[in-house]
Amino acid sequence: MHVTKDDGIISMELTGRIDSGNASALEKEMMDLLAGHEAAELVVDADKLEYISSAGLRVLMKLRHHLGRPYNVINVSREIYDIFEITGFTELLDVRRAYREVKLDGLEQIGKGFFGKVYRIDPETIIKVYDGKDSISMIENEKKMAKKAFLSGIPTAISYDIVKAGDGFGSVFELLNAHTFNDLVINGEIPLDVIVDKYVELLKLVHGTRMEIGELPSFKDRYYDYLGVISDHLTKEQLDGIKNVLSDTKDDNMVIHGDVQMKNVMMADGEPMLIDMDTLGLGNPVYEFAGLYATYVGFEEDEPGNSMAFLGIPHEAATEIWDKTFERYFSFEDDVQRNETLDKIRLAAAIRLLYIVISSDLKNGEVGEKRIARNVRYVDELLRTVDSFNLGTVHK
Repeated sequence: MHVTKDDGIISMELTGRIDSGNASALEKEMMDLLAGHEAAELVVDADKLEYISSAGLRVLMKLRHHLGRPYNVINVSREIYDIFEITGFTELLDVRRAYREVKLDGLEQIGKGFFGKVYRIDPETIIKVYDGKDSISMIENEKKMAKKAFLSGIPTAISYDIVKAGDGFGSVFELLNAHTFNDLVINGEIPLDVIVDKYVELLKLVHGTRMEIGELPSFKDRYYDYLGVISDHLTKEQLDGIKNVLSDTKDDNMVIHGDVQMKNVMMADGEPMLIDMDTLGLGNPVYEFAGLYATYVGFEEDEPGNSMAFLGIPHEAATEIWDKTFERYFSFEDDVQRNETLDKIRLAAAIRLLYIVISSDLKNGEVGEKRIARNVRYVDELLRTVDSFNLGTVHK
């Protein structure tokens, strides 16, 4: 065992095998090292650990009882991780697998989103590489959300592996001959009307799924959280107006994807399938369409060419996707009902855009200032006509 102590962290690197022949000696050595340092953060590095028996597991358990809290076990091989998982140690300790590395050089990039990029590893496999320091937690949260969606009957791609990719981490999916709906639009091999029809059909399938309140995050609560970020840019009257809209909006147990723009919908072996499930929540279609409006209409307003830069399609095509999706999803009795629904969506989109811009580097520069000013103005105007995000029977 190799040990380092640095800035309140004790790292123990285990090597070789731990079995009944050396477990007692290892236990004594570990306890001696921790004596007087129980408050330190303990990290057990299993990168070079080849085997652990039940006697070795008992040593780790005694260490857990001695500290009175979980500790980190990192770089665990797949074989040893399976032992930890079967015996329940993954519930008692913070166990982290060693991640295999995937080289991105030469891989075809097939998608790009707000949090990362999607690459094709081979005809049957894709990898989504996340940006940022919290990528592991984001990947694990997405896997949890995707599993819930899949078990509820929503066609969902579930990651089967987490890998190291470049300077970040990625989530690997098996998707046979997969292309995003966005790619299908760009390629032009399938008429846009056909793509939109499949898209709307998928949206209705997702929204037709119901879960118990609390089983997924609430979009209503998510919007309350947005206010904490954007409040400095709004007047008290505007903030109070948004709070009144949210308080008068009914809680809904409809499943909402939250970022269902066409780059997050895959066509895999002829079947549509969702990815990017970390935004999943409960609400009503206003929250879903607010995200679509922001993507296909809102971002372009203060940055001509944004649709081409982000989606790879001209502004006219983005607008056509929005118009056709909106009209084919909803069933309006008249123009009054249509405009009321659109105003609700535009208000929710303005709040969402303010949050995205202000909470990111997008707030910097002239374009950022324009986006903030425009969407504050939209909030002010739309609060005069929107009293809640409730919908009647306009969604089929």
